[in-house]
Amino acid sequence: MTQTDRELHEPAASDTNSDPAATVRHEWDGRTLPALVQADAPGADLAAWLGRHHDLADDLAHRAGAVLFRGFAVTGPDEFRAVMDALSKDVLEYGERSSPRTEVSEGIYTSTEYPADQEILLHNEQSYTENWPMRIVFCCERPALSGGRTPLADSRRVLAALRPETVAAFEQRGVQYVRNYLPGISLSWQEAFQTEDPDQVASYCAAEGISVEWAEDGHLRTRQVRPAIHRHPVTGDRTWFNHAVFFHVTSLPEEVSQGLREALPEEDLPYNTYYGDGGVIEDEVLAELRAAYAAETTGFDWQRGDVLLVENMITAHAREPFQGPRRILAAMSDPARTNPVNDPTN
Repeated sequence: MTQTDRELHEPAASDTNSDPAATVRHEWDGRTLPALVQADAPGADLAAWLGRHHDLADDLAHRAGAVLFRGFAVTGPDEFRAVMDALSKDVLEYGERSSPRTEVSEGIYTSTEYPADQEILLHNEQSYTENWPMRIVFCCERPALSGGRTPLADSRRVLAALRPETVAAFEQRGVQYVRNYLPGISLSWQEAFQTEDPDQVASYCAAEGISVEWAEDGHLRTRQVRPAIHRHPVTGDRTWFNHAVFFHVTSLPEEVSQGLREALPEEDLPYNTYYGDGGVIEDEVLAELRAAYAAETTGFDWQRGDVLLVENMITAHAREPFQGPRRILAAMSDPARTNPVNDPTN
């Protein structure tokens, strides 16, 4: 055993699922993200293990930024929901949506339903909102035949890699997100806000600091300004926590980005980002941000039954293109609200 391994050997039990043991590795296959919790006996009960070692799981998530649980008996939505209930008393619904998902059971969703040949860039779940999940958790029901990994990047290290002047600009100005809900191009406002009532959308947006505008053709346009940098409420770590790159129009495949900009005026693009005061984010800054993400990206191959706990404010996640059937479930927990690092109340 290396110094970075920690073994948890429980007393033998007649039913191994009732009192499972596991080995914790902070480093494995040359990586420290995610930490690995490997069941000593195949098919052990992860919910039971978490019941015994909840504090350890929290500590691993806060230190490493993500934890991969492997070798446990988590093969479908019911077992996954039991895991979520063991992790948190507050499993969340998916609100203020930006991507298509299907609810499989209460609080359990499919991962983003984009075509298999498309990459999903690194992002921190719902960092564009005022109210995001502290954790997003994935469960592999079926790995892809090839590809389909869920890359990760430590958002603390991404922030540390940026030039001081870049950090200062985003701390002072924040990020502005502009969305147009265009049927056939992006999510409809009905799906994004889970209502058919425009008045409910207006009420929600007013409460969440989102400006609402109905364009001449009748589609909805929203604008919201959010901090780019936050401090984790438990660890105190400063972290790059935003969708500035993810929602920028130039982050789309080049042919898609070019086609949209030729077909639509800038104010009607499905998604775009600016500095919080409306200023254009410079090309060299976008390149710097992308390079920082790329330098910190790591990944692993999914195995059936894997559960990945991502500490959302610390670690960004993505999706690689894939071939063959792939089914990853997702759930979110533990709501948090805006608390930027430059807030004098911090």
